[in-house]
Amino acid sequence: MPDSRDPRSSRATTSGARRARTPKARVGEVAYLEVVTVNDTGAFLDWGHPRDLLLPFGEQHFRPTPGKRVLVRIYEDQQGRPVASQKLDRFVQDAAVGLAPGDEVELVIADHTDLGVKAVVDHRFWGLLYRDDVTRPVRRGQRLAGFVKRVRDDGRLDLSLLPPGEARLDAVGERVLEALRKSGGYLPLADKSPAHEIKARLGVSKSAFKQAIGRLYKQQRITIEASGIRLVPGRE
Repeated sequence: MPDSRDPRSSRATTSGARRARTPKARVGEVAYLEVVTVNDTGAFLDWGHPRDLLLPFGEQHFRPTPGKRVLVRIYEDQQGRPVASQKLDRFVQDAAVGLAPGDEVELVIADHTDLGVKAVVDHRFWGLLYRDDVTRPVRRGQRLAGFVKRVRDDGRLDLSLLPPGEARLDAVGERVLEALRKSGGYLPLADKSPAHEIKARLGVSKSAFKQAIGRLYKQQRITIEASGIRLVPGRE
């Protein structure tokens, strides 16, 4: 029976029955959740559990409205109840511990900045994807796999969406091959193509593109012409 002392009880009993209860987040995670309703207690978020998740007024950066989404960290209050907070800096650290370059991590996209994209790493640390390392469009709240590119002297993380080393070149190479297949076997991109054209077409840096097509050429999967690259017939 719902606890009549808990302001979430009556709300959760009715709304929880209407929605599918597939968990969207758990305690200890950062998540981008929809505001279901707002009352004198705070805002209530749909996190896919029978009871909506309380975002107390004291844990808000602004007053959210129903239908909007907010980026929050889920934690347990002093009574052991799950609640949400928009004050991520209380839970997410600047200096990472236990991570090294090349490690695969889970990212939650937070904010776009002048340098690139700020993300939460493994729900615990802040990291930065520089513009050149944002190889595809990303949106606030999106969860995706990423990699630690560098751990700075102060412990802060530089991130990448592509794996390091040989795996990175394989990933870029497969992206080049896919673009070639979709364009009929030819791409008007070559060593001298402007970096912004390569980034716009393939979502990778010019340096990564040049390394990848060099490998594909050695594997006899493409030919390199003055103004572009072409698939080798039978080597698709």
